[in-house]
Amino acid sequence: MSVAVVTDSTAYLPAGHDITVVPLTVVINGVEGREGLDATSAEVAKALGARRVAVTTSRPAPELFAATYRRLLDAGASAVVSVHLSAELSGTVESATLAAADLGERVAVVDARSTGMGLGFPALAAEAAAAGGADLDGVRRAATEAIDRTTTLLYVDTLEFIRRGGRIGPASALLGTALSVKPILHVSDGAIVLRDKVRTASRGLARLVDLAVETAGESDVDAAVHHLGAGERAAALAEALGERLGGRLHERYVTEVGAVVAAHVGPGLLGIVIHRRLP
Repeated sequence: MSVAVVTDSTAYLPAGHDITVVPLTVVINGVEGREGLDATSAEVAKALGARRVAVTTSRPAPELFAATYRRLLDAGASAVVSVHLSAELSGTVESATLAAADLGERVAVVDARSTGMGLGFPALAAEAAAAGGADLDGVRRAATEAIDRTTTLLYVDTLEFIRRGGRIGPASALLGTALSVKPILHVSDGAIVLRDKVRTASRGLARLVDLAVETAGESDVDAAVHHLGAGERAAALAEALGERLGGRLHERYVTEVGAVVAAHVGPGLLGIVIHRRLP
């Protein structure tokens, strides 16, 4: 039987894939909801806009991962490769690792060092390797190699929500606020860091595309455009990428982020994830 692939709900995968998704939890004013099932990004954006409404997130419990792994193994999977969002951003990898420890060498946990399709592309690479008959080591290697070829870039209207959640250093957050600039971020070694800053939203989006094209280099690539409540701007970014990259752009996805990422970045998010294909 093939290796089963597991990821978490912050991957924001396109539909139609044989990957098991474990949900993170969003808590709005004390009420818990599972991302992708009970909690939506629209609800989170509304709560953040109210300001007095507390919004937090929490990782899946190790018991949930353990039950998921056992179910897949009992159903006939030869092993499980579990690919998750950065340990710098969440304790999800830790929960998965604790669960995997009870199952010996049949489960491998991979830290994707990103989120969104920065996590999704490695999960898809693992799925493709599993479908091709690769063993646990081969599927894990496919995921880790895809991580090294994937770059996540983000534009936000303000760093305030990321600062509140502790996902970026306070000095960088203060810098963005003090200068009234629009920050462009990227995920580096699993952490969100300031990449650039511009004065207006239009310049920010243009710079986001420039950085994405620069990241692609001469490679053939797949790309994902993420947004929060900004579908038209996301579609425009996807079109701009197509114009700039031409035939080197293969798969292109446009998706709204879910409740967990929404809780930490706030309204106004636009992101581009570039996955460089193997030659």
